Amino acid sequence: MKRVAVVGAGLGGLAAAIHLARGGYRVVVLEKNGRVGGKMNVVAEKGYRFDTGPTLLTMPFLLQDLFAVAGRTLEEHLDLVRLDTICRYCWPDGTRLDASSNVEAMEAEISRISPRDAGRYGPFLERAGKIYAAGSGPFLFTPFMSLGVGGMLRQARHLRALLAIDAFRTLDQAVSASFSDPRLRQLFNRFATYNGSSPFLAPATLQIIPYVEFAMGGWYIRGGMYRLAEALATVARDLGVEIRTGLPVTRIVSAGRRVSGVLDANGEMHGADAVICNADALYARANLLPDAGFRPEGGAEPSMAGFVMLLGIRRRFPELAQHTIFFSSDYREEFDAIFRRGTPPEDPTVYLSLSCLQDEGHAPPGSSNLFVLVNAPPLSGAFDWGEQTARYREKVLEKIRSQGIMIRDEEIEVEKIITPVEFAGLYNAHRGSIYGTSSNGRMAAFVRPPNRSRALRNLYFAGGSAHPGGGIPLVLLSGKLAAGLLMEDLR
Repeated sequence: MKRVAVVGAGLGGLAAAIHLARGGYRVVVLEKNGRVGGKMNVVAEKGYRFDTGPTLLTMPFLLQDLFAVAGRTLEEHLDLVRLDTICRYCWPDGTRLDASSNVEAMEAEISRISPRDAGRYGPFLERAGKIYAAGSGPFLFTPFMSLGVGGMLRQARHLRALLAIDAFRTLDQAVSASFSDPRLRQLFNRFATYNGSSPFLAPATLQIIPYVEFAMGGWYIRGGMYRLAEALATVARDLGVEIRTGLPVTRIVSAGRRVSGVLDANGEMHGADAVICNADALYARANLLPDAGFRPEGGAEPSMAGFVMLLGIRRRFPELAQHTIFFSSDYREEFDAIFRRGTPPEDPTVYLSLSCLQDEGHAPPGSSNLFVLVNAPPLSGAFDWGEQTARYREKVLEKIRSQGIMIRDEEIEVEKIITPVEFAGLYNAHRGSIYGTSSNGRMAAFVRPPNRSRALRNLYFAGGSAHPGGGIPLVLLSGKLAAGLLMEDLR
């Protein structure tokens, strides 16, 4: 039986392990942290429970497919709750919009705040759907070997696909052509942040993200999003996968130009016929594969990082939905701060999540488990989080209070702050980035690390930093694609 070592028990690594185990491979997964899940993590303290990673599930059919591969059903392991209000959007002028996957409800909300845009949502969604139909096959559901821009343009089928997926405009240009109201433009531009990018730099192809959310819907996992990581680990173990937590990998070992296993922090060698690296690809290139000849950052720009606050508060907030966004007053300035100056925005857009609205046990009676996320720049030396964290905490709380959500320090029972420094340390995230590499630039998606290494044989990459990108659905796909390439090669 051929052996495969998987570096990291994030969702991509667990998905790959399940596919490989069903394919007849002996699989060991080595995870540096004490629990599986990678950035999908959980914090519990004093009766409060927080998901610290993804808070919304889309494209659940990918999960159904993965459980089916394992000979299971999704319903055996997870209870999905479809959200009527996917997110509540709030602007500084007091405008509020409750976004829904119900087309009529969404059109009514848009008409209420901008009558002149009332008839534009349907055509926008239709165009985005065509981009999804044209691009999902060649660029999401199949491996992509990063041929470079020249190689892409020389292949007629890829050129046709590029034209069909609106790759030569920015997301902002496409959204601005669709909607006249600046608030609606801000709402639909926001979806570039789902993979850590700027709408003013990323391609209009990212219109597929609002299409997936609004046309297909958004879900919550009963019991908390971390239940997904637990379920995948359970299924993997049932299939014979060995998962060892609290055991960092220090090196991916190669003989000549072929990998031969991994070395763990205890000095133990795990021999393998192939290796799937679910660690951040840029981190791995620099630290686990120092002799493989990779460029330091592989030519890719890190995605945004994040500033996270977990607040257990002795109070309920009826003004908030399960997911709420408070927008900044100047979106372009916000992204200029992040990507040009390398500093967190002084007027940030703030995302809030309250899982206790679905799971009352996630907070004590009459209390709230508030997850707060602000987009932040990857670590660069331009901003010192050690000195500035306390000040920025106040800045974020001030923004929330300006929207009428009066969080008082004396009501906070639990508080935990996660800065880009912690993201880098906890998850070996390159420069603290959450989503691996950004999609800033027309061809940025095509320089993302591919699922099969070109430098070493039998080395594969999965996770948000590899093709096809970050977020639960794409990370699950990355594991499937990496495992598929491995099995094809070893056969």
